[in-house]
Amino acid sequence: MRAAILREYGQPLDITTVPAPDPDPDGVVVDIEACGLCRSDWHAWQGHGEWNDDQVPTGQILGHEPAGTVAAVGDRVERFAVGDEVVVPFSLGDGTCHNCRSGHGNVCADGLALGFEPDAPGAFAEQVAVPDADYNLVRLPDALDARDAAVLGCRYMTAYHGLADRAGVDGGDWLAVHGCGGVGLSAVQLGDALGARVLAVDPSQAARDRARELGAREAIDPEERDPVEAIRDRTGGADRSVDALGIAETCRNSVQCLRERGTHLQLGLTTDTERGEVALPTDWMTRWEISFVGSRGMPPTRYDALFDTIAATDIDPGALVGREIALDAVSERLAAMDDYDTAGVEVITSF
Repeated sequence: MRAAILREYGQPLDITTVPAPDPDPDGVVVDIEACGLCRSDWHAWQGHGEWNDDQVPTGQILGHEPAGTVAAVGDRVERFAVGDEVVVPFSLGDGTCHNCRSGHGNVCADGLALGFEPDAPGAFAEQVAVPDADYNLVRLPDALDARDAAVLGCRYMTAYHGLADRAGVDGGDWLAVHGCGGVGLSAVQLGDALGARVLAVDPSQAARDRARELGAREAIDPEERDPVEAIRDRTGGADRSVDALGIAETCRNSVQCLRERGTHLQLGLTTDTERGEVALPTDWMTRWEISFVGSRGMPPTRYDALFDTIAATDIDPGALVGREIALDAVSERLAAMDDYDTAGVEVITSF
């Protein structure tokens, strides 16, 4: 099968032919119909994460937002059959540990991260193997096709889990979203669907326009006005705020735009400038009981809740798709992320 392999950080991926995978007894193989291109892939391509013992090794097949059709099934798999349309979460749990059994498989102590480690080759390829499929794999509802389901694979479900489960966004909340790339726009659309009043922050006019289309009441240009001041003037302080980018400036702005007892949600990963650490006003946060929560992916057991939200509110995840690309274009589009030269979610639909 064809696959895109990381050979050298920051250099074009090697599009080559590799052996197709076979399913483990508890796993399946999925024919990939679509796979999102995510800023987390960019971090991996750049070689980030060594400061957190999380650097993706060279030789890795990248890609972690796939959707497609089950092509082969292991002998011990009970819930899936050849031909099932599925989406593959990137956080792969073993299904047996305390975290998995209590509904938190996204932080499984023995889990794997699809596309980020050698034991879990990724989905920039024609096929991908999924271990412990009865626990990890998610069957698609009829209303979602593979392209739109690929949007859900990381950024969308990460935003949903972060907003609904970690930050506790509720109807009437003022929600600030700092950074309107794929995960930020997902947070805008889902925050609006959950009943929040959303303010979006991004220096790109195109990103701000897309945020308004997806439900933001206002979109703030941080190059024209201090976003903390603008959000406080409009709301008195946001109830919930998201850093969807991961640089020091957006993280601090997200924290400081909150009202008393507000909650900051960290979704963006840092670059080699921050190296995993951002200075924060901890005395002020203590004084006003500010909560700082992190969020990673989403447990596979929460997909039904996400699907129910999509169905009940009639929102369209596919509206986030800004471009469909071929596997051969992945390196070019990763390089475009150096300067944030992407719009919405880009999805590989030709392998």
